Amino acid sequence: MIKGLKIATVWVLDQDRAKEFYTEKLGLEVRTDMTMGEGGMRWLTVGSPSQPDVELTLMVPGSGMDPESAEMVRKLVTKGVLGAGVLTTDDIHGDYKKLKDRGVEFLQEPQERPYGVEALFRDDSGNWFSFTQPREGGLDATKDWAC
Repeated sequence: MIKGLKIATVWVLDQDRAKEFYTEKLGLEVRTDMTMGEGGMRWLTVGSPSQPDVELTLMVPGSGMDPESAEMVRKLVTKGVLGAGVLTTDDIHGDYKKLKDRGVEFLQEPQERPYGVEALFRDDSGNWFSFTQPREGGLDATKDWAC
């Protein structure tokens, strides 16, 4: 039976640049940075120090894809249409200011939502994230808002 989520992929255009963004700007830590076999794929993961069991794989499109599909994914990332997920905080206004001061590009300032206070930002490749301080009771769509 499924016990939970361990690793999720975020498509990036440049792993070195993404590593710098996710660690130096967002404050995540590198969990793994290795090459799989001689001349193989680079496996780069990061995660929040407060959530040791969950990692984001910063993956360049191409591994396991045909060239046409890899190019399509690169174009979607570059275009900025891929949402990569929700990152949470317990101090949205303080952390928003801190991240903005570090050069994170915000698409939306913190705003009240039915599920909490949310801001939106882009990573260095173009992926957008919801940055949310959940309301008491958490991010429960069935309880807080209608889909």
